[in-house]
Amino acid sequence: MKNFFHRFKRSAFTFPLAVVTALTLMGISETAYRTSVEALDRLGEMGVARTNNMVLLRQVLDAENGQRGYLITGRPEYLKPYRSSMANIGETLRTLGEYYAHEPDRVADFTVLATLVSRKVSEMDTTVQLRADGRDEAWRAVIETDIGREQMESIRLASERLVARESTLIAARRDEVYQTLLLSRLGVSTMTALSVLAFFMYLRQSNTLEKERVHKKEALQAERDLLEVQVTARTAQLTELAQHLQTAREDERSRLARDLHDELGALLTAAKLDVARLKSRITIHTPDITERLVHLNDTLNEGIALKRRIIEDLRPSSLSNLGLLAALEILGREFAERSGVKVVSDLAPVSLKPSGELTVYRLVQEALTNVAKYAQARQVVITLKARGTLAEVDVHDNGAGFDTQIARPSSHGLLGMRYRVEAEGGRMAIQSTPGAGTRIQATLPQL
Repeated sequence: MKNFFHRFKRSAFTFPLAVVTALTLMGISETAYRTSVEALDRLGEMGVARTNNMVLLRQVLDAENGQRGYLITGRPEYLKPYRSSMANIGETLRTLGEYYAHEPDRVADFTVLATLVSRKVSEMDTTVQLRADGRDEAWRAVIETDIGREQMESIRLASERLVARESTLIAARRDEVYQTLLLSRLGVSTMTALSVLAFFMYLRQSNTLEKERVHKKEALQAERDLLEVQVTARTAQLTELAQHLQTAREDERSRLARDLHDELGALLTAAKLDVARLKSRITIHTPDITERLVHLNDTLNEGIALKRRIIEDLRPSSLSNLGLLAALEILGREFAERSGVKVVSDLAPVSLKPSGELTVYRLVQEALTNVAKYAQARQVVITLKARGTLAEVDVHDNGAGFDTQIARPSSHGLLGMRYRVEAEGGRMAIQSTPGAGTRIQATLPQL
């Protein structure tokens, strides 16, 4: 076996083997890429279709709410949301029809849903027209037949069937992507190992026994140089990865903030409107009912305020709307109100790019969070100033402090701050002594 490897190392086939291995590796990578892109594109289309099915059901419900409001009150302002929902229903049906036209296994279910929606739209249009014509007995007769409820239940069931089918197909496509990535990973790993082996053998062809001593010395120096290059490259890669992860985290925070604002905000606002309608329609106001309504309204207001605080923590709108100085002032003031810790701000204008401003904001935010959790401080001083070509931020508290030489399991936030600052080309330092408070300083390059 030893003689075999010795002959193989000196064989003329090692370089062609390396070339073939590299080409095979490229082929595996390209095939996995194309397969994954195709599957992901298809996943996107399925996700849009599933969302549109849910949107269609919500639009029908909105239209029915407008219809009911107009039938009950006769007030024309209910017709505006009703007509808007009707127009949206038609557009959504058209979009879904274009999608399911290329899906023969699901077009039948969509046809059933479209037929049910069309019947429901026709029934709502009929009752609204009868109400507009003053034919009260006629539209009441239509409503009292309970057709509307049955139609809505049928629409809901048909929509849920389509959503369930799309969800099943999405899960299957996702499994295909995972399988492709796994196969690609195994293939790349195998080909990489063969490529490294072939390349190693090719390099060994140039060695001779007569230069063994010189070769060892040169190999040692080469290994040292390679290690330094690898350390430098890995450091750069880690910095880039940290920046990417922070960007992805901020993007996810922005997406979650938008979802909370759009979805939860709409639900809470709708609930408040319902409470207002209940208050206006209750003819007998007992103390218990009044107290319950007031409590419900206060609870909704607290929920809305909590939603706003969460959204602000996820995506500081004050930073983009008012600038870094105002955002830090607001952050410090709100922290002081919540925690009872005195906050002193000494802020001067600095010139940073948007990502740098966000880094400063998050650093101060994380520092204040640590103060609230661990410091037991009475005062925090926040300083921001320009120092030459650098912007310097400083957060100093007079709390309990800690020993910086002892690793703590709860120090992930500080480590994340350090990586974030370094990803922006800056430096961060932490000074703390037990009983003497903590100071977090960071410098970032200005524009």
